[in-house]
Amino acid sequence: MKIHIRGGRLIDPKNGIDRVQDVYIAAGKIVGIGEAPLGYTANRIIDATELVVCPGLVDLSARLREPGFEYMATLESEMEAAIAGGVTSLACPPDTDPPLDEPGLVEMLKFRAKTLNRARVYPIGALTQSLQGARLTEMAELRDSGCVAFSQADAPLTDHQVLFLAMQYASTFDIPVWLRPQDPALARNGVAHDGQVATRLGLPPIPVCAETAALSIILLLAHETGARVHLCRISSAEGLEMISRAKGQGLPITCDIAIHHVHLSEMDIGYFDPNCRVLPPFRSERDREALRRALAEGTVDAVCSDHTPVDEDAKQLPFSEAEPGTTGLELLLPLTLKWASESGVPLPIALSRITSDAARVLAIDAGHLSIGSPADVCIFDPAGYWKVTPAALKSQGKNTPFIGYEVCGKVSYTIIDGQVVYEAATASSRR
Repeated sequence: MKIHIRGGRLIDPKNGIDRVQDVYIAAGKIVGIGEAPLGYTANRIIDATELVVCPGLVDLSARLREPGFEYMATLESEMEAAIAGGVTSLACPPDTDPPLDEPGLVEMLKFRAKTLNRARVYPIGALTQSLQGARLTEMAELRDSGCVAFSQADAPLTDHQVLFLAMQYASTFDIPVWLRPQDPALARNGVAHDGQVATRLGLPPIPVCAETAALSIILLLAHETGARVHLCRISSAEGLEMISRAKGQGLPITCDIAIHHVHLSEMDIGYFDPNCRVLPPFRSERDREALRRALAEGTVDAVCSDHTPVDEDAKQLPFSEAEPGTTGLELLLPLTLKWASESGVPLPIALSRITSDAARVLAIDAGHLSIGSPADVCIFDPAGYWKVTPAALKSQGKNTPFIGYEVCGKVSYTIIDGQVVYEAATASSRR
């Protein structure tokens, strides 16, 4: 298939491109920017006038719920949500049932994803067997099966010696370790930020020191072992300060934040809204503002959806008992654009956080539109607005605190390997 994308605003952050320019695709690759190759004749022309053409989005955390949790979501439903959101590459955490701790499970997931011919799936392997925090997995074998990094997801790892050995092992094989810093003892039974809202509502708290105490241990072990560490879902200003200092000392670390933490704080819990039950919890407005600044300045390397579809019954419970998580694959782009608009961040920088910067964290060849690279493309209307409703979301999980919001940024086309895998049914409304 030869596709000519005509008249769009091409934004490719990695290559420093931001101008109206045509893109030419053939045999699944980008074969021309600005000028068509000699003898090129398109099979299809996409008119991208007034639209933005950018690399396909890269999401660092999207739970697909297979295997084991198909009652919450299926691989088919979440891959449809991914392409509807312009996401062409995504990392899948290991907390499935059973966890991704065996090569056969990883190979099965990759095969299932490939047969759907949708977004590219990059499994994150379990750091310990069954995510129980006691015995290390065979990371080298899992890497050979397709895992790009290793993590405990949200499962606690209380034995620091196990973590030390894991980071030594990972360093030996140059394997990245992804960790969400949270001390399980300090966070025990907590469900909300330790602040005025939790106090007023009588909710068990998770203090900021639960994040910073765990973070200090991780950073010390990273310094000792030389392991490459990615810090997932940072939520506090204090945590960001520690990471900034560690980066200044030359530690090989990166970090991300979830897009919902960029916009919401503890105040948005309201009167026990279960859709605001997330991990880590929404923190203070001061923390939220620190996250927004760090994302703009580059202390935070990337932003992700932290997509966690949950079935309706698990959310229709008292706040403390509700299943944590929010759906986000289809909201990653519009919420990133909303942050950029509110913060005065140029569009190329904003898009870099969900394309080239995220791809760099994953260490994959994605997030750019260089000639000869795979033709993974997102074409969206930056002025196209839509209302977030359960019916508008293709994900099986409808659990999001952004229900009822009107957002700008409507995906018109998603192209993967030179094939149009998603096309909006109707033109979007514009503002």
